[in-house]
Amino acid sequence: MKLFINGEEKKFEDGATLVYVLQELDLVTKVMAAAVNMEIVKQDNWDKYRLSDGDKLELLDFVGGG
Repeated sequence: MKLFINGEEKKFEDGATLVYVLQELDLVTKVMAAAVNMEIVKQDNWDKYRLSDGDKLELLDFVGGG
């Protein structure tokens, strides 16, 4: 299936979970917030949240500064 992650198209196996995608991208410890199709997915649900072909993911991390 095709997913759009922060605007970039990537391919994954059908029925992948959000946590699987983060693991494949080596981002599990770096991502602080995730939205799928503009809806926030709570971190507690990442391992259960199944993605669908064409989903748009926005993965965010927070950087301190000032």
